[in-house]
Amino acid sequence: MVKPEPKKVLFVCVENAGRSQMAEAFFKHLARGKAAGLSAGTSPAKQVNPAVLQVMREVGIDISQNKPKGLTSELLAEADRVITMGCGAEGVCPAALVPVADWGIEDPKGKPMSKVREIRDRIKAKVEELLRQY
Repeated sequence: MVKPEPKKVLFVCVENAGRSQMAEAFFKHLARGKAAGLSAGTSPAKQVNPAVLQVMREVGIDISQNKPKGLTSELLAEADRVITMGCGAEGVCPAALVPVADWGIEDPKGKPMSKVREIRDRIKAKVEELLRQY
């Protein structure tokens, strides 16, 4: 019997440098193969936010090798579900063919580390809630 491919969840924000990177990393870490996480941005930054790298390292997840990726029609076609991170990406994201949810999460860019940690913890809680569906 062929094992079905895991469901794929695509996390989208504008720069793919903060929120969506954290969501993808938590999803991959917590899903343990039950589902696949991806992330992309509508206007990707040149690098992942250094504050995000630090707060993820604090919880034992190293995303220092991650690079922001652009949102493509191929990524959307592969996704079973799309989660936008509260950044208005749905206005420029042609994701109407898959279920889309917006988490309404504040951008960590330029925020103090204590706020970046709060955002990280909120994303982790939302990912854990999402994974209960798989």
